[in-house]
Amino acid sequence: MKRVTIAKGDGIGPEIMDAVLSILKAAKAPIEYDEITVGKEAYEAGHTSGIAPESWDIIARNKVFLKAPITTPQGGGYKSLNVTLRKTLGLFANVRPCRGFHPFVHTLHPDMDLVIIRENEEDLYAGIEHQQTPEVTQCLKLISRPGCEKIIRYAFEYARANNRKRVTCFSKDNIMKLTDGMFHKIFDEIAPEYSDIENDHYIVDIGAARIADTPENFDVVVMPNLYGDIISDITGQISGSVGLAGSSNIGMNYSMFEAIHGSAPDISGKNIANPSGLLQGAVLMLQHLGHGDVGETIQNALMVTIEEGIHTADIFNPEVSKQKVGTKEFAQAVIANLGKKPHHFPEASLPKGNVINIPEPKRPAPQKRELLGVDVFVYWEGKNPDELGDKLAKIALKNLPLNMITNRGIKVYPNGFDETFCTDHWRCRFLSDEPIEFEDVLKTLETCNSNGIDVIKTEQLYQFDGVKAFSMGQGQ
Repeated sequence: MKRVTIAKGDGIGPEIMDAVLSILKAAKAPIEYDEITVGKEAYEAGHTSGIAPESWDIIARNKVFLKAPITTPQGGGYKSLNVTLRKTLGLFANVRPCRGFHPFVHTLHPDMDLVIIRENEEDLYAGIEHQQTPEVTQCLKLISRPGCEKIIRYAFEYARANNRKRVTCFSKDNIMKLTDGMFHKIFDEIAPEYSDIENDHYIVDIGAARIADTPENFDVVVMPNLYGDIISDITGQISGSVGLAGSSNIGMNYSMFEAIHGSAPDISGKNIANPSGLLQGAVLMLQHLGHGDVGETIQNALMVTIEEGIHTADIFNPEVSKQKVGTKEFAQAVIANLGKKPHHFPEASLPKGNVINIPEPKRPAPQKRELLGVDVFVYWEGKNPDELGDKLAKIALKNLPLNMITNRGIKVYPNGFDETFCTDHWRCRFLSDEPIEFEDVLKTLETCNSNGIDVIKTEQLYQFDGVKAFSMGQGQ
């Protein structure tokens, strides 16, 4: 008997959690639970992260968390509990299965049955942002080798455990050659280890277009955080109802399971919410714990209930539905169908006793790191790049000359175009053909400062094992 943590959340959360717990009990799921309070009540008690300190102890003890939707108050310094949980617990993989329930739930894609596996901890969601000038803000995109290895290996292990045939990688490495380039490179390194599974890659824009057009052509799709967030919502929408989808958040030691929809406070307390999304999350939890047999029983009962036309208001359609029911009544219908098999949909097939484990990523062999220069970001309200460039070229060190100036990534000096629109934020690259010392960077900064150049940020330019590890300017 496995002990897990549950939280009933806000809005419709308590209603749908009670419905799900009743189904788990009726299915004799081998779990017991401890309940914690998160969300609105915790925020109002003064916990800006939405969770009380003592609740962390319960989560840490049980390691498995089934969470209903919560509401994050607007403003006031409140933090998203979902983001806090994902990062604190190291939940690196967000898994969102998405399938069509045609013809009982309207969709243009009746044959879709794919899984989005989204990196969950880094990318732009590191949330490192700065305003650097009156006109320009920045957000840092951080991609790490261990982060890529974990999520990509998990995608292949998930595919193997669930009898999936292909894993597809989405990235934008034609533009972000270092960050997304790393993601794609590591995908290509790991894929040959899984010769039983096909693999391919798409640039994310055309990949997203093809998923929206023909999702049935995809199986398991792995991608960095931001793309995964957007595309998993697209797949949820085109399947016919986001209310039917659940998700899992998997880490090396902890896991969290939930519906993908929000707390819907406008319909809370009315007994009309659809508990299917959270129930699907609970099925993923059972699968993760190695109780796929119980998960199959529940999944089959859910599909039978949908086939019978017993629907909640969000998916009710007079042309195909036979009975509009509330949250409690829908749960009772699923319970009544436990042990039955669907006729229209294929029977559920979940791994039994097959828990997915991946090894901790190994650090790569040491590389020779050499400093070649520095990008000096400057706040300057002038409009003529040549004026700034000529000034910096004159004061630059002989062994660390000015190489170029860009504005929003576009080269504007030397030999820029008058038509290029420029803001007050300039990247001034000082670059040597040979390795330099950090003291040369400090001298460059001191010279800039003493000549009235307003330096707002710097980035060192390195090469690793002789390979330059920084991007060129657009137009170079």
